[in-house]
Formats: sequence, C-alpha cells, structure tokens
Amino acid sequence: MQNDVVVVGGGPVGMLLASELALAKVRVRVLEQRRTRTEQSRALTVHPRSLEILDQRGIVDRFQRRGVPMPAGHFAWLDTSLDFSRLDTRHPYTLWLAQAQTEALLEERARELGAEIQRGYSVVEVAESEGEVALRVEGPEGQVEERARYVVGCDGARSTVRRSSGIGFPGTETTVTAILGDVELDEPPARPFRHTCSRGSVLAAPLPPGDHEGIYRFVVFDPERAHVPTSEPVTLGELESGVARIVGRGFGMRDPRWLSRFGNATRVAERYRRGRVLLAGDAAHIHFPAGGQGLNVGLQDAMNLGWKLAAEVNGWAPPRLLDSYHDERHPVGLAVGRNTEVQTKLGDVSEAGLALRKMMSDLLAMEPVNRRISELVSALDVAYPPGDTAAAHPWVGRRAPDRALVTDRGAARLYELLPTGRFVLLDLTGAVDLREAGAAWSDRVDVVRATAAPESDLAALDALLVRPDGHVAWASDAARRATCLADLRGALESWCGPA
Repeated sequence: MQNDVVVVGGGPVGMLLASELALAKVRVRVLEQRRTRTEQSRALTVHPRSLEILDQRGIVDRFQRRGVPMPAGHFAWLDTSLDFSRLDTRHPYTLWLAQAQTEALLEERARELGAEIQRGYSVVEVAESEGEVALRVEGPEGQVEERARYVVGCDGARSTVRRSSGIGFPGTETTVTAILGDVELDEPPARPFRHTCSRGSVLAAPLPPGDHEGIYRFVVFDPERAHVPTSEPVTLGELESGVARIVGRGFGMRDPRWLSRFGNATRVAERYRRGRVLLAGDAAHIHFPAGGQGLNVGLQDAMNLGWKLAAEVNGWAPPRLLDSYHDERHPVGLAVGRNTEVQTKLGDVSEAGLALRKMMSDLLAMEPVNRRISELVSALDVAYPPGDTAAAHPWVGRRAPDRALVTDRGAARLYELLPTGRFVLLDLTGAVDLREAGAAWSDRVDVVRATAAPESDLAALDALLVRPDGHVAWASDAARRATCLADLRGALESWCGPA
C-alpha cells in the first residue's frame, strides 16, 4: 500500500494536517484539484489560538514576518471592538494575513517534513473496504485509483469525501446573503472603518502588505440585496453602488481582484469520523464567515486530529483515541455555528435591530463581557471534557498556558518544549520521581524537570502531562501527591497507549 494517509484538499487545513502527520513519520499524500495555489486573499485573520499552535511547532515567526498584528477584532461589526490585547496569551492579537500567504507557508512546512503534495488531482469517490480506503482520482494522466489506510476530507463545504462516505451534513439553508470584494480605489478612505445604519453595513480595510499592496477589502450587507442567491455573480457595479448607498460614497472602485457572494447556511457534519474516513475544516462545518473563525477552527481541527491519527497509523493509539477527535471537535463546530448565527441576527438594521446593536455595543464596553466574547471568537476558551469528570484535576482538558520555565535543559517557555509533536511530562517540584514512570513511554513522552516562577499558576502543580496539541492530559498537585504515580500511569495508558 503506497499511503498511510491521503489528505484530500490542499488548503491551509489540509497542509497543516499533512505537516502534523509527516512530523510523526506518517506517509502522507495531499491531493489538491487546483493546479496552482490560489492568489485570492480570502480569509484574512489568524486568531490567537491558531498562533499558539503554530508557536508550539516553532513556526509562528514565519507568519509574523508576513502578517500585521491587530490587537482588536469585531463581533457582528458592532461599534465596540473586541480587545484581544488583554487575553492571557503570548499572542494577544489577530494576525492580518491573506489566506494565500497562510496556505503557502503551511505548504512549505509540509514539504520540509516530507509530505507528498500533488496538484491537479480531483477525487471523484472514496470507498472503504477490508482495512483500507480506495479513492477514484481524476488527474493529468486520466482516472486512477489510490489506496490508503485512512483518508481525511479537507475538501471544503461541497466535500466529495463527506458525500461519498454517506456522512450527513444537517443544518440550515441560506436565508440572507452579503457580498465582498477586493478592489483598488481611486479615493481610498483615510482609515479602515465599520459603518452600520438603517441602509446596511459596510466594513472596509486595506489588505495585508505583500502581494496585495494597495488593494482594499469591502464587506457589504445590503438589506435590498440580502436575498440574492449565492449563485448569482457579484459585479463591481453592485459592490460600488451598495457601498455608496450605505456610506455615501463609492471610493472610486476599479480593477477587482476578487468578488464573492456568501450566505449564512450553517451545517455541521453528523460525524467527523466514519471508519477510516475523517473530516476537517469546511468539510466538517460551515457557517456565516463572521469574525474570520472558519479558517481558524479548521486549523485547530487539524492540530487535534494530526497526532491522534498518527498514533493510530504508528500502532500505539489506545482505544477510542481516534474517536476522541469527533468527541472533542464536534461540539466546537456546533458552538461556532451558534455564535455566527447570533452575529447574523445582530446584522438586523431595522429600528429595533439597531437598538439591540447599541445595547450589545454598550455591553461589550464592559471588560468582563469583552473578555468573554474575545475568548470565544479567538478560541482561547476551548477546553475539552476530561474522561473521568469526578476524578480529573481541574486543569485537564484546558489549553496549557505558555509560561516561562527553568528546565534541566535551560530556560524555556512551555510551548518551546512541544515542537516534536510528542507528549511532554513536566515534573515541576521533584516531590515524586516521575522519570521512572515516564521511561516506559519514552518513545512517545518527553519527561522534563522544570521550575516555574513562584507567581506562576504552574507553581501550584506538582506535575503536568501536556498533549501534542497543547491541551492538558493530566495534572497533579500536593493534594494528590499520595496517588500521583498511580494516577500518572493510568493517564499514560489512557492517552499514550501501552507502555
């Protein structure tokens, strides 16, 4: 069999997943129907949690060099911005970066690690049988058959992998549409702006520097055009006239680079896994593109799935580890769908709708409310349920905080211990000797003796087992010291498989 895993779809989600699999020495092939990478800007924001997972693999600096940090975000285009600068993260901002750049950087990473990427190949059908998956593929040489142990559909909202695998995609149809356009301007605005009134809403901002220098992104919700089907092409005239009617001027639009109409259809796949077929990104969930969450949720899907699928392929996965991908990420997909539906409702520009928007803006001006919604949109609030709720330490399932440590290898941040994609067992006090217990899993777990600053939240812990995706698998403190070693062995068996 040629492939351990075939990833269908070479967008950012597929490329990050391929990187994670290749990092674990899995033979992975990406099949992408486009012959060349897109030059369209598309999604423009990389959120704090996505920056954290890139940091965990030691590649976040590549993205920081290309993008522009933005300390503020938005929720439903309300007048009060989301303040990411106060969030508990080393990346308290969104990175303003065109999707084309994000995809290129992730492809570069995948190729460095040995992933095979083939462009111009369109998957027509997948079918599972007898311990493998067969793919019917249309390529430059005609129709061929590929075989793999597992297939992951990262092939978008109209996913061939999802449809041919019979996985349901329940949800709601489009009820309202909006438009966007990337255009040059003869009369650019003095600064980026959001404007909402009874005539509609407009968001305008220059695209990130680089390949899109001098181009502005406009997003327009025009109530008079809110029921035009997504299949109807957008014209430059429609974009300019909508902006002019809502804002009062058209800014001299010309030379459109990308025009698109999008709707609020919201769907989440019934299962993210069926046998040897899995889904990630837009193949698993779609929603109104509010707050730039779609790309980021997909990247976080890939980070959750990559190490689990690699464990299954490499033969050490404990029972139900691969099923935990659906268990953990499906609720996240549902939650994103709900918050984007809320934002769609807040797009109402009737008199009552504008009053509601004013009330919500006033609430967002309150720091605790702003922090709560900022954590929601940025995905910093995502915590996975512990397997044993009664016995689990309160830290289990949370994202591990990136705190400064003094380790037996020198000074390091916690995330700097994660680039290999292995588990990290932090011995934070030496009160219990964890090395002998961890040694039986030394091919999967790095045991690191470390000390945290007295004021750090890590200082209250004896030990911490961090998953390859940066979430906490197990923790212990002074109150649990008597059972620490037994609990640790149980956690290692549960998460890391047999010793």
